[in-house]
Amino acid sequence: MATPIIPDPDDPGQYAWESEPEPKRRALMRRLLGLLAKLLLAALLSTLVSVVLLRFIDPPMWTWRIERALFPPAKIAEVKHDWVPLEQISNELQLAVIAAEDQRFAEHNGFDMDAISSALKHNQRSERVRGASTLSQQTAKNLFMWSDRSFVRKGIEAWFTLLMELGWDKSRILEVYLNIVEFGPGIYGAEAAARHYFGKPAARLTRYEASLLAAALPNPWRYRVNPPSPYVQQRSAWIRRQMSQLGQVTLNRVHEAG
Repeated sequence: MATPIIPDPDDPGQYAWESEPEPKRRALMRRLLGLLAKLLLAALLSTLVSVVLLRFIDPPMWTWRIERALFPPAKIAEVKHDWVPLEQISNELQLAVIAAEDQRFAEHNGFDMDAISSALKHNQRSERVRGASTLSQQTAKNLFMWSDRSFVRKGIEAWFTLLMELGWDKSRILEVYLNIVEFGPGIYGAEAAARHYFGKPAARLTRYEASLLAAALPNPWRYRVNPPSPYVQQRSAWIRRQMSQLGQVTLNRVHEAG
C-alpha cells in the first residue's frame, strides 16, 4: 500500500488557491480607480475648454433654458431670445442689475464673503432664507448648472465661477448674464425683455424701465414687470436709489476690471 503524501505546511504553493482572489481584487480596484481618475480628468478638461470657448463664443443654448424647456413651472406660450453685445444694452440696465443683485461685483473675485457671512447670520435667525450669490455665480448657474440646492451643485457652480473669474473679464461676465438671464416665462436676455415689455431695444431702456426688469429677477415667473405689481414697484424704487448711490463710477470699474 502506497504511503499517503502529506502536504508540507511550509510550502506556500500548497495554498496558492487561497491567495489568488486577493491579487485579482487589487488589480480590479486599480483599474477602476484608474478609470475614475481618467473620467475626472476628462471632466475637468471639458470644463476648462467650455469656459475658454465661451469667453469668445456666445452660447447658443445653456442648461437653465434647457431645464425650463423640459420642466417648465407653467405653460410657456413662446420663447424669446436675441443676443446683443454689452454695448447694445443700456447702461441703466447694466447698473440696475448690479444694484439689485451684486453691488460689489467690480470688487470681488466671484464670491462676496461679506455677503455670505451676512446671509448665514440672517438665515440662523430667520426662517426666510437669504441667498448671497454674486452675478458671477448666477452666470455660472444659468450657463452650466441645474436648479436644485444640493451641496454637489453648489460645489460645481463654485468651480465654474472660479474658472470664469480667472478666464473672463467682468464685462464678459455681465454681458453673458444679461443675455441669458430669465426676465419672464420664456423671455431670456435683455433684448427680448426690452422688446416684450416696453416695445424697444435694450439700448434705449430708461432708468425706470431698467429698474422694473431688475426688480423681477429674484422670481420672474412670479413678479409682474408691465404693468408692475406693488412689490415690483416698491423694489424698483429701492433699486433706483441704489443706482443713484453707485453711479457711473461703478460701471466704469466693471468695464475696466480684468
